[in-house]
Amino acid sequence: DTRGSHFYLALYWAQCLAERTEDAGLQARFSKIAAAFAAAEEKIVTELAQAQGQPVDIGGYYHPDQEKLVRAMRPSPTFNAIIDTMYSGSAEADSKRLLPHVVRLLNALAESKM
Repeated sequence: DTRGSHFYLALYWAQCLAERTEDAGLQARFSKIAAAFAAAEEKIVTELAQAQGQPVDIGGYYHPDQEKLVRAMRPSPTFNAIIDTMYSGSAEADSKRLLPHVVRLLNALAESKM
């Protein structure tokens, strides 16, 4: 089960974006999110761990029930609440602002691995 690693990926991305200084609005937004993730880390990891090892009915393999699928794939109410705060603005505008930063971070990670 990789849900725990998804939390840590989100935490580390938020922390990296919070350290960026090129866009003060983006930095401020992700500083809050990174702080919220860090403060709730133990609770989120516990919620994710409790969801493991149990069979899950998603209402079908090829055409799952969306409500059941979302409930199964988002088992941490704490993690979900923090993630949901990210979508309070325009998703399209946010993604356009975020994309250049994501590309730079990916390039930096790729260069550091060489």
